[in-house]
Amino acid sequence: MISMSHILVVDDELSMREVLEYMLNKEGYQVTCAENGVSAIGLLEKQHFDLLLCDIKLGDMSGLEVLRASKKTNPTTVVILISAYASTETAVEAMNVGAYDYVPKPFDKDELLQTISKALDLKTIEHEKEMLGDQVKENLHFGLLVGSSPPMQHIYKLIQQVADTKTNVLITGESGTGKELIAQAIHQESDRSDRPFVVINCGGIPETLMESELFGHKRGSFTGATQDKKGLFELGHKGTIFLDEIGEVSLPIQVKLLRAVQEKVFKPVGGSDDVTVDIRIISATNKNLEKEVIAGNFREDLFYRLNVIEVRVPPLRERKTDLRTLAQHFLEKYTKEMGKEITKFSSYAIDLLNKYDFPGNIRELENLLERSVALSSTNIILPDSLALSVHKRRWIEGFGDRRFDLDDVSRGVSLDTILEEIERRYLKKALDCSNGSKNNAAKLLDISFRSLRYRLDKLNIEK
Repeated sequence: MISMSHILVVDDELSMREVLEYMLNKEGYQVTCAENGVSAIGLLEKQHFDLLLCDIKLGDMSGLEVLRASKKTNPTTVVILISAYASTETAVEAMNVGAYDYVPKPFDKDELLQTISKALDLKTIEHEKEMLGDQVKENLHFGLLVGSSPPMQHIYKLIQQVADTKTNVLITGESGTGKELIAQAIHQESDRSDRPFVVINCGGIPETLMESELFGHKRGSFTGATQDKKGLFELGHKGTIFLDEIGEVSLPIQVKLLRAVQEKVFKPVGGSDDVTVDIRIISATNKNLEKEVIAGNFREDLFYRLNVIEVRVPPLRERKTDLRTLAQHFLEKYTKEMGKEITKFSSYAIDLLNKYDFPGNIRELENLLERSVALSSTNIILPDSLALSVHKRRWIEGFGDRRFDLDDVSRGVSLDTILEEIERRYLKKALDCSNGSKNNAAKLLDISFRSLRYRLDKLNIEK
C-alpha cells in the first residue's frame, strides 16, 4: 500500500460512502467522498487523487462519465468502478476507457482492499518505469528471455560471465522452463554469435541413427548410405552445439560422445580418419543426471565433462513475480500475430493466473495465452477469456469417474497405483490423439520415443 494515498469515493448511497470511508481510513488511506458525479468531477478538477473508487450507477450521471472526466483531467489517477449491475460488456467498456478494474457488488471487503492495494502498487511501478526508462526494459528482457525476478537476474549475470569462454555448460530444469532460450542467449552473447548454433534433440533421434546424425558417415558404411554425409558436430564447426535432452542418450552413444566432448575429435561412421572441430558445447536436461549416474544410466565421466558450469532454470511457480510480464509478452505476441487489438488483462484474470501452479511452466502459459487470444471476443482478457478454470478442474478432479483427493492421504493411499493410473491414461490419450503414431504421441507428451516405448512396455499397454 502507498502511504497516505488519497482516494476519492463516489457513491450516491450515504450508507455505502460511510462504509467505504471507514474501511479505507482504517487501512491508512486519506479519503474524500462525493455524493454524485458533478461533485466528483468538481473535486477531480481541483485536486489530485491517487485512486478513484466510483459506483457505476449514480443519480445524475454514469460512473463511466466520471471515469472519462478523470482520465481527461488527471490520467495518472487509478480508477476502480463498482456496481451491483455487473456485466461483461460494461466491464470491457470501463477498461477500454481506462479503468484499472471493475468490481461487482456485493463485494468482499478483503478482496476490494487487495484490489485497491494492487492498483496503487501498479501505479508506483509504472511511475518507476517512466523514471528509469530503458534501464527497466533491459532488466525485464535479456535476448529472448523475459523476467526481472531475482532468479532470472542471477541467470542473466551467469550468461554474461560464461558467454565468452569455451567452458561446457549444463542447463537443468523442468520441461517448458525455457532451457533452449538460455542456450541461445549464451551463444548470442559469445564471440561465436555469427557462427552456427546447432540444436540436437537427443530424445528425438532414433538410437540407430544417432551416431550418424552426430558424427556423419561415409558412403557405403550402412544400407542407405549412398554418399558421404557430414554430421551435426562438423556442421557446427566454430559455433555452438546444443545437446537438448542429453539424459536420453543411450550408454553406447555416450561412450562415443565422451571423446567428442573431451577432445573435440570423432570419427564418422565407416570412416578411418579423425575429424577435429572447434565447438562450444551446451547441454540441457529435465532429469537429475546425478541420480542417473548413480542408477547406472549415465556415464559419470561424461556427466562431469558436460557439467562444468550448471545453470538451473527455476520453474514458473518459483518466479511468480515474472508471471505478469510473461503474460503481457505473450499477449502482445499473439495479438500481433492474429491481428487482434487485445491490450491488457483484468486484475481478476491476473489473480487467476497467479493462483495456478503451471505444471507445464512457461510453455503451458504461452499455450494458454495463444488459445485465449484466439478465442477472445473482447479486447481485454477477462477471467472468462481464460480456459484455465476448466484446465484446473481437470487437474484436480482426475479422469473420468475417478477423483484424486488429497484428503485421502490421511486415510492411506497407494502413490504408485495413483501415478500408474495417471500415466496409463495420459499414454492412451496421447496415442488416441495421434491415431496410434508413437512418434507423435511422444511429442504430445514431451518425452522421447524411447521413453514412450519403455512406458508402454512397463504398463503392458497394447501398441
